[in-house]
Amino acid sequence: MPAPAWEKSSYCAQGDSCVHVAAPTPGTVSLTESGDPTGAILHTTPAAWTALVRTLKENRAHD
Repeated sequence: MPAPAWEKSSYCAQGDSCVHVAAPTPGTVSLTESGDPTGAILHTTPAAWTALVRTLKENRAHD
């Protein structure tokens, strides 16, 4: 299986504190942090990822 094509968050400033997201296979979303992209990798479903992003955006609007 080829390595995931990681994409950096559009909200990431320069540095090593960024979230990277990949969709290595259909039905899977993977997350890691830029400081150690081959370290801990969280795998989830597209539905769970969408719910998390939606919740973060909604809570950000209330700040």
